[in-house]
Amino acid sequence: MNSMKRIALQTNFNISEKASCAVSVIEHLQKLGCEIALAGQTRERVQRLLRNRRGVRFVPSSMLCRGTDLLIVLGGDGTILEAARMAAPEGVPIVGINLGRLGYMAEIEINELHLLDKIVRGQYHVDERSMLKVELLRGGKEVIASAFALNDAVITNGAVARLVDLELREEGTILSTYRADGLIFSTPTGSTAYSMSAGGPIVDPRQRCICLTPICPHSLAARPIIFPDDAVLEAKNICEREKMLYLTIDGRINYELRRNDVVRVARADMTTKLLRVKDRSFYMTLRQKFNGGHD
Repeated sequence: MNSMKRIALQTNFNISEKASCAVSVIEHLQKLGCEIALAGQTRERVQRLLRNRRGVRFVPSSMLCRGTDLLIVLGGDGTILEAARMAAPEGVPIVGINLGRLGYMAEIEINELHLLDKIVRGQYHVDERSMLKVELLRGGKEVIASAFALNDAVITNGAVARLVDLELREEGTILSTYRADGLIFSTPTGSTAYSMSAGGPIVDPRQRCICLTPICPHSLAARPIIFPDDAVLEAKNICEREKMLYLTIDGRINYELRRNDVVRVARADMTTKLLRVKDRSFYMTLRQKFNGGHD
């Protein structure tokens, strides 16, 4: 594996705990002779906290992953999901440093910074995760929005828990109509998130598929479905009672969904690359999660 010397770092420097941890990471990387890129809007905050600025440069947020070998993300899974949309198009791998509750995607704890030494030396392996391409078609015709998801795309009524009506098609063929609180389209990575809470299956991230999970369906026949990852799924808003539904991507990006609008979901042509340095399988992480963080 290639050594990692040009490293971008992302976290919320406005939260003192995260800022303090980020400084520890930067100082550790400086000792390893790395060049560190940070988002330009963090300059003032970082310069107040960091005594030695050797090898540190500030770039526009949109350019953070350009010309870098690795993106280090300090935070939980939500922060990694946001980072994935920035890193995946550039083909830049991510390593997460966990600062809160046990996450599925973060690889390193804040007291394990010595593991960064192995990454810098090229002693790691890459875990590639599939992503979804999600498009919103106004009236089922014109694509007015497009986004990528590492976890899921969710159609709901927003904050109001009322039943909605959705028509599901695969390659143009009607499969079913759902009366439910909503629908979740998830990757195998996202199967352990909202989809699992709604009764969906847990899927090994090495599998190649798209999971569909109805949220509290008003039918005994409505069950989660696992589609092959070359499927093209379309959910049409056929709800007459509600003026607006909402499409949410990875819990962060939101779009309004009018009547007759269509959400098209397919496998993206890019992947999220997660760096691994520990000999720990998905199932070991799953067991630890279910045991409340204790193995």
